[in-house]
Amino acid sequence: MAAPGEMDLQKMLDSLEVERRPGAFTFVAVEVPTPGLLAAAHGMVKEGQLTTLVLPVESARRAGLPVVVEMAWLSLTVQSSLEAVGLTAAFARILGDEGIPCNVLAGYHHDHILVPVDRSADAIAALTS
Repeated sequence: MAAPGEMDLQKMLDSLEVERRPGAFTFVAVEVPTPGLLAAAHGMVKEGQLTTLVLPVESARRAGLPVVVEMAWLSLTVQSSLEAVGLTAAFARILGDEGIPCNVLAGYHHDHILVPVDRSADAIAALTS
């Protein structure tokens, strides 16, 4: 059985829209995430002994965690299949050509990109042009 969503790269790029999640986010790495941090997290990746959490900046500061970057959370609204080929490479190339760093999280239905807050408008313009 194939994963749901679009597989054709050109169709995905032609219908690509970007939504910005309100707020600013940061990445933190903790050994044992507390229930409060887990509740505040918008993303999580287990990496060996550490857990990386993507938190709203204010949640990280409230918890006394360092804020090393402030990122805007952009969601690509096209429903790409988990088995689709080329979408990540395409948007990474577009942003790379503009000198915009990005960090990628894939959800079941959509891809999410975190970019520096001060470059978010540039990233949205590049991705939707």
